[in-house]
Amino acid sequence: MFGKKQESWLIVGLGNPGKEYERTRHNAGWRALDVICQKLGCKADKLKFQGLYTQLNYEGKKLYLLKPQTFMNASGRSVVQLSGYFQIPPERIIVLFDDISLPPGRLRIRGEGSAGGHNGIKSIIQELGSQNFPRVKIGVGAKPNEHQDLADWVLSGMSASDEKALSSALERAADAALCIMEHGVYEAANRYNGSTP
Repeated sequence: MFGKKQESWLIVGLGNPGKEYERTRHNAGWRALDVICQKLGCKADKLKFQGLYTQLNYEGKKLYLLKPQTFMNASGRSVVQLSGYFQIPPERIIVLFDDISLPPGRLRIRGEGSAGGHNGIKSIIQELGSQNFPRVKIGVGAKPNEHQDLADWVLSGMSASDEKALSSALERAADAALCIMEHGVYEAANRYNGSTP
């Protein structure tokens, strides 16, 4: 008798490559993925599929962790290459990303949905041809006023207090992503939606 085939999952952290973007609002997803790597004792350092990735076993599942290197607006290219190669369906692709509609430190877990104006998510939906993938939204705060350019805002750094709130949110976002894998979107949403330290 052959054993049951291991279920494959992909967790993606969205961000932009380059030192100058490391601590910006738009890189909250990348930073949350780094926290997952710390927790699991691994590093997303294999360069393939237009991204940096790693593969490990987690709770009886095959887990891939990916940081697309395409820049935010083309994130879907990297996601579709890796998920296509390892045959991972959209419902087992968890995406971590920044959300300006949530205050810093707040999380929102969703099982599916539109891009909501986020270009990284828009690219993933376009490339996968599906909106049905779980996501963990990480609050980075709204623009201070309507005249502020959105691109400038998400590519800027955060105040010390916002950064402190974000740091604890990154820990919880990492836990939420792993919770989705183990217990499903609803359980993760119950535990982490709207959560602050």
